[in-house]
Amino acid sequence: MKEVTRTWKVTAGIAHANSHYKNAWLIMVAVGWARGAGGGLISNFEQLVRGVWKPESNELLKMSYPVKVTLVGAVLFTLQHAQNLPISRHNLMFFYTTFLVVTKVTMMLTQSAVSPFAPFESVLGRILFGWQQTPSKVKGEARVSSNGTSSVCDRSAGEASESIKKRQAKKTE
Repeated sequence: MKEVTRTWKVTAGIAHANSHYKNAWLIMVAVGWARGAGGGLISNFEQLVRGVWKPESNELLKMSYPVKVTLVGAVLFTLQHAQNLPISRHNLMFFYTTFLVVTKVTMMLTQSAVSPFAPFESVLGRILFGWQQTPSKVKGEARVSSNGTSSVCDRSAGEASESIKKRQAKKTE
């Protein structure tokens, strides 16, 4: 249900931005993205205004899956709204919502926290920014990326399931 409302919010944000700013693609993407992602993006600006902004909790630097998916949706729906994508609005909404539901269900059933965009991000990161993977020295040691964080993919299955159990226990408390 959340995926369907996310789709409607993105399209409504793009239509609203287009009513005020004709053919302003960046504004249309930004408004659609902000309406679809909601608190994931707005909380950064709220923290900045209050004066308690922390770079380590910035959603723009470490995007979560819903924020990434909403950005992709905002770009797609903006292109469709500007009639640069040869697909009808209802068909695009159907395919986008189906993609959201299928990936969400797959992630829930496999208990995977890995984004479906991870392979594309990895390839684009190496092409655009020259990121190189550093091999682990010890087999159990997680590989550290260029920004100093270790990936969920790099951990063993036992470590990943333990961290999932800890997060679920915190949610129930």
